[in-house]
Amino acid sequence: MAESLRAVLARVTTSLTQSLTQSLATSQAALAEREETTVSPSQEARWLVSAVLGVTPAALVHRMMEDAVLEDDAVARVDRALARRGAGEPLAYAVGTAAFRELVLAVDRRVLIPRPETEVVVGEALRVTADRPGGIAVDIGTGSGAIALSLACEGRFDRVIATDISSDALDVARANAVRVAAAYPGAAPVAFVAGADLAPFDEAQPENSPLGNAHARVLVSNPPYIAYDEAGALPASVRDWEPPVALFAAEQGMARYQALLSGAPRILEPGGWIVLELDARRARQTAVLAEQSGFEAVQVIADLSGRERVLVARRGS
Repeated sequence: MAESLRAVLARVTTSLTQSLTQSLATSQAALAEREETTVSPSQEARWLVSAVLGVTPAALVHRMMEDAVLEDDAVARVDRALARRGAGEPLAYAVGTAAFRELVLAVDRRVLIPRPETEVVVGEALRVTADRPGGIAVDIGTGSGAIALSLACEGRFDRVIATDISSDALDVARANAVRVAAAYPGAAPVAFVAGADLAPFDEAQPENSPLGNAHARVLVSNPPYIAYDEAGALPASVRDWEPPVALFAAEQGMARYQALLSGAPRILEPGGWIVLELDARRARQTAVLAEQSGFEAVQVIADLSGRERVLVARRGS
């Protein structure tokens, strides 16, 4: 039956509070996870309901002040998302979307949930290429397409190439690209290509490479960087739900960095840039690896919380 928006929000907040209390009473891991976030049940309730309804949290508050009433279908959709969230599913999966910079992307368990620190990665890629319109941007390990589609919408590139080892992730990214193209008709075209690391860019057979005989102006990636033996320390909401292929890497989390930094110079144009999301614990180690791979102007950039999370480096001319 129909229900007032105010009542729905109150009910969702109560349910989320009860779920949190129960989990904290039985799980030290849940307690540690909760201490890492400042999101309250009431705030999460607003996010959940606004995402299900397809409105901003600010618009939700406005509708609540107007004593809006939700029809049966909307109430049922909120209840389904709430049940999924109460079972421990991450909020983005429970509602099926995640906000990323200017975009709202569809997400599910086939892809990593886009995070605020990755927005900083995109910002750095846009910054270092701002004075040279055109060229090609490459996103390795695109997942939901968050990086590639943001570069296509916000940058001034001729085109964007996005790769992923997971065909399931590419299906999600392509579907997001269709929606983004409709909303941003001026965005650069994005091509999606299957393959791990830089394997799709075979310099021995340029006719088979999505770059052809061209080179990329910027290569961007949020690669897997968690060591396999660190899985137990992850919050359950990450370890038990998000795709392992997007989380874990060999060589104590360094394998993907090694592959990208050693191979990137061959696909970047002279003076081109590489921008990588970092594991803050291995930031300096990755910066040294970039220098050893011949990159210049190597910088480690902090995210909004002050952690070293972004590597920026330039290929020599």
